[in-house]
This record gives sequence, structure tokens and C-alpha cells, in this order.
Amino acid sequence: MAKRNFTIDIGKEKILVEGHQPKNVAIKYLMKRRRSLLMTRDKKKVEALYRDRPIRITIAGARLTKTYLIKWERVGTSEFQGSRFTFELEEVNK
Repeated sequence: MAKRNFTIDIGKEKILVEGHQPKNVAIKYLMKRRRSLLMTRDKKKVEALYRDRPIRITIAGARLTKTYLIKWERVGTSEFQGSRFTFELEEVNK
């Protein structure tokens, strides 16, 4: 299966990416955002990144557009400030 072009729309910005399926593109982008939280040890930066996290993401392809709601959750606050942020995707039916 060949990679296709998608546009990620998080409200503030639009990002052009390549991928196989809309859900996989969304997960890859969100894992990068989560990694930013994981690697940051400064509590103020973690709070700013967490506050600016996307709540809704839209993946637009050539023929198909899918929207997902993202449910972020803080699991723990020990040791590293940004060490445990999980998320779930829920597809919005239009």
C-alpha cells in the first residue's frame, strides 16, 4: 500500500504529511506531541504544552475527511513532570 498525502488540521495550524490511513496519521502526530511532554522536565513548560494540546483533530485526504476527538489523561505526576500523558481517539461521525 502506497503512502498518500494528508492534511492535519488542529485548529491553529495545518500540517501536510504522508501516511497510509487517517487514524494512523493522527496517532503518529499525537505521539510526537506526547513525546514533547515526555522529554520536558520543566513543570512550567509541561503545563504550557498540556494547556495547548489539541482536543479535536481533522485528517483530510484527497477524497476522505475524518475528525477525531482526543481525550487526554494525566496518569501520574511523580519523577518526571510530563512522564505519563495518555490519550484516546474517538471518531466523530458526520
